[in-house]
Amino acid sequence: MVDLSTNYMGLSLKNPIIAGSSGLSGSVKGVKELEQGGAGAVVLKSVFEEEIVHEMDDVLKEAASRGLNMDQFDYYDYEIKGENLDKCTALIKESKQAVSIPVIASINCTYSHEWTYYAKNLQAAGADALELNMFFLPTDLSRSAEETERAYFEIVEKVKKEVSIPVALKISYYFSCLGSMIQKLSSQGVSALVLFNRFYSPDFDIEKLEVVPTNVLSTPGELPVSLRWIALMSQKVDCDLAASTGVHDGRALIKQLLAGAKAVQVASALYRNGKDHLGKMLGELEEWMNRHGYGKLDDFRGKMSQEKSGNPAVYERVQFMKYFGGGKEVL
Repeated sequence: MVDLSTNYMGLSLKNPIIAGSSGLSGSVKGVKELEQGGAGAVVLKSVFEEEIVHEMDDVLKEAASRGLNMDQFDYYDYEIKGENLDKCTALIKESKQAVSIPVIASINCTYSHEWTYYAKNLQAAGADALELNMFFLPTDLSRSAEETERAYFEIVEKVKKEVSIPVALKISYYFSCLGSMIQKLSSQGVSALVLFNRFYSPDFDIEKLEVVPTNVLSTPGELPVSLRWIALMSQKVDCDLAASTGVHDGRALIKQLLAGAKAVQVASALYRNGKDHLGKMLGELEEWMNRHGYGKLDDFRGKMSQEKSGNPAVYERVQFMKYFGGGKEVL
């Protein structure tokens, strides 16, 4: 029997697959099914500040149309945030009672002052760890890249002062100097970095002239981005790395572990194949480990990272040389 256990953010996981934050982890029933399917840990559906703000806007518009005193804004703000937070804290408490795997809370805020407000409450509810889903779209042209990136460090500092449980950052690859940013963030006292988050992608309905979502679920073709950066950075950071996006089967799971990931998050594959797909992925991992004579994950974790590679330059190549044109060298 091979040992699939791993340590992620100081948490003991029975295997390296984490069910990522999604609607599948938005109920106690869903969390239990994910554990039964084989998940080593689960990230609960995020607290989205944007959703709360939109809900509050709708309430205020209705209140204004009825001629109510808009000085009650603070009341509505308090009530709506409190109601949503109550739902999230209840999910944490009930999930902790229902499952034995680590339960990680997730926060997705748009305004920096709200991160600590939610973090404190989610810790108090009993979350084993926090995942901060962080990305600030650089659409404010008056702000420099340095100012935008500084916000990440300020938020981490504030949250770390308020909570004692492990904190992970789920970030994007949209930074002016990604490698340096990953390394700097890893040194801020966080327990893990998750590479990478996915975004709402807009498309146009050219008949209704409306903006509609597209590419909601990831595809296996998205794996190489995170795979490259896990392999590049896994030996160069001061925290754990978890891989996310494009992991749809056991082969992709194995690749991310070879690159150096401590854990791998899965969500889209479960929407496509069901929660039992977790067991199939773990079965593929076990079969591969047995075939190659590995008894535990640390026997091969990071074996193909840049630091341990016989050809480290291949991870930094950005142009095709021998692929198109019948083997001829092309740029």
